[in-house]
Amino acid sequence: MEYKIIFKDYSKALKKNKLLGLKCNDCGTVTCPPMMVCQNCAGTNQEIVELKGDGKVVTFTTSFINSEGRENEMPITIVMVELDEGPWIMGNLVDMDPTKVTMDVIGKTVKLGHRVFPGDKYSAGEMARPVFSISN
Repeated sequence: MEYKIIFKDYSKALKKNKLLGLKCNDCGTVTCPPMMVCQNCAGTNQEIVELKGDGKVVTFTTSFINSEGRENEMPITIVMVELDEGPWIMGNLVDMDPTKVTMDVIGKTVKLGHRVFPGDKYSAGEMARPVFSISN
């Protein structure tokens, strides 16, 4: 079995502000980030789709510890976003001071962007990751 989208291609698309997912042709579920099988029915009959990147914040956490090489970017707020197409994905919240984020952020509408993060000793180099900004 082969991946429909490998992480390298997912990251490359994200660098162009394109969020790729997989839509299951059997049950209709959209999986993002892409996985080898549908997250709902475990089927492999999937097709690549581009998602809008719009959604709402479901939950968040503020972290005062960051990964190696990014210690100067603390604190950070990480949000779990339910995309309009259904899947939930994580990303950094980039347009609010992490020390001022409150429970009021839950339910806020957000828009996808991206940032390219440097690699560390555990990765294969730089990678793009989703980031979100409040849109209302």
